[in-house]
Amino acid sequence: MSDKTYLPAISKHVTELVLAGSLGHAEQAFSEAAEQYGDLAVVEVLSTIPPQVTALHLAGFDGGKMSLATLLVPPKAWADSLAFIAATWSDDNIEDDPERIAESLFAHIHGIVFSSEDQERRRALLFEASATDWGATAFAILFSMAPKEILEVAGEILVKGPYITGQTSSDNDVVPLAIELAQANEDGWDRALFELFPDFRHSGDLVDAEFSDDPDEEPGVLQRSTKELLYRLRKQVPTARSLSSRPAARRSLGTGIFS
Repeated sequence: MSDKTYLPAISKHVTELVLAGSLGHAEQAFSEAAEQYGDLAVVEVLSTIPPQVTALHLAGFDGGKMSLATLLVPPKAWADSLAFIAATWSDDNIEDDPERIAESLFAHIHGIVFSSEDQERRRALLFEASATDWGATAFAILFSMAPKEILEVAGEILVKGPYITGQTSSDNDVVPLAIELAQANEDGWDRALFELFPDFRHSGDLVDAEFSDDPDEEPGVLQRSTKELLYRLRKQVPTARSLSSRPAARRSLGTGIFS
């Protein structure tokens, strides 16, 4: 069926199911479309449904591999949908348990990025997601859960450049994601760092920064808290107009770490 006349009907059906809260049925609709028309049909549906619908659907699976949409969502569609994750957070949840929200966001992003062994897809997902203001903030939220480890990774990247292996003193799950991001989009990596550490204007400054092991000690560097970043991301939820006119990624503020 080369004219793809089936796509609008599937897109409408999936959108209605997701908005009604029937995520399982929406996933079944994706599965049936894949069986009948191939995986590319699912990819095209995911590229046409509203990003807020994609966000609702993917968030419902926590980035799990059991979701066909997780495996097939186009990088650009996922990047746009990422902005709307924050729209479901209440003030009470942000105030009372920001770490839990951040962990849920990590599960979502980590699940999407590492749902495939395809390195090219991983890089494309990370590049598109971090090319937006809200994407940089989302990654900063994840990094805020392990700021000391992120400082160490930043230093390792600057010293080793493209030869970084991911071997650090920490086994925190955020470390592999941070390294993958830096390799996929240097500008996106820098922007996430600046979101977390707003005083830094050059990632080289991170080499000399220190972070205390004492959680009660004031950090030696200005750092946005997880809670502050969660509110910041929610304020960045875009309008339909801002999505359609998304600017190109900014020129890198970094050091050419992989050049």
